[in-house]
Amino acid sequence: MPIQLTPPPKLAPGDRVAVVSPSFAAPAAAPAIHEQAMRRIRDELGLEPVEYPTTRRLGASAVDRAADLTAAFTDPSIRAVMATVGGDDQLTVLPHLDPGLLLTDPKPYFGYSDNTNLLNWLWFHGAAAYHGGSTQVQLGRGPAPMPVSLASLRAALFERADVEVTPVADFVEDELEWTDERALTEFPPALPAEPWTWHNADRVVTAPTWGGNLEILSWTLAVSRFVRPVADYAGCVLLLETSEEMPPAQEVFWMLRNAGERGLLAQFPAVLFGRAKAATRFDVRTRDERTRYRAEQQAAVLRAFEAYNPSAMIVFGVDFGHTEPQWVLPYGGRTTVDGPARRVVAHY
Repeated sequence: MPIQLTPPPKLAPGDRVAVVSPSFAAPAAAPAIHEQAMRRIRDELGLEPVEYPTTRRLGASAVDRAADLTAAFTDPSIRAVMATVGGDDQLTVLPHLDPGLLLTDPKPYFGYSDNTNLLNWLWFHGAAAYHGGSTQVQLGRGPAPMPVSLASLRAALFERADVEVTPVADFVEDELEWTDERALTEFPPALPAEPWTWHNADRVVTAPTWGGNLEILSWTLAVSRFVRPVADYAGCVLLLETSEEMPPAQEVFWMLRNAGERGLLAQFPAVLFGRAKAATRFDVRTRDERTRYRAEQQAAVLRAFEAYNPSAMIVFGVDFGHTEPQWVLPYGGRTTVDGPARRVVAHY
């Protein structure tokens, strides 16, 4: 049987939530978006956001960022912890965290990208969380939070419900500079979303999830400080997605190959692979180039699983991770992947 983790408790309207920057302090670089996110936590979610000393401090040390996390998790009046955004060095924060302190009063943590580090740290110590829901991205930008993003965030925060994770009709991949005033009131034009692709859709798997951003997981596996024996992941649903760094298909294969050589890929009967981000404002691509990038990535993933777990059921293009709108998914909580019915259900 897959490992069972402690589910985070649910919130009530009016609860206080910590807004922290364990990686990059995006609120310092784009304060207007941050302030809009804080207002929407109050207005859209009915919660009271609480900032910490490093929430909007660029260049804060790993020790100081860890101190903010510790303060948030040990404050009994704080009922959830939300990351503002990802980054690239959260790995250095983890050694300064004490699970005896952070897990005494369990509360849900929300984040993705570099926050895969903390999600995995919590999983390693037996606590479930949520993949997605960064305040600076899903709450701060545009005229309003995208309906799918907001609905799944609400479900994670407030509900004990089974919610079907459905494909979206269109998505936003292009970007506006966070310091551009238009980023507060509009999104770039949406693109039609390619349908999900199912591979080996011949079974039903209900199990806890593990995984996250593939690039960050590759760093985690390299350090191996908070990685359990591979058998502890047996039977789980693997969540994987790639970032705005847009790793080439060959690098995606190498990262998965390395996990396969560890014996890790063989543990997962079902895999959800996120819709790959295929363009940024720094790397503008044509529609055909984006389609080709995603197709090449899918082929690389299939090549790796053919070598290390050929029977795995894989769903490509699921709308989580570095995509908008974004489903906020259980991390360590249960998800059902129903191949014959072509359904994915998140058990919040």
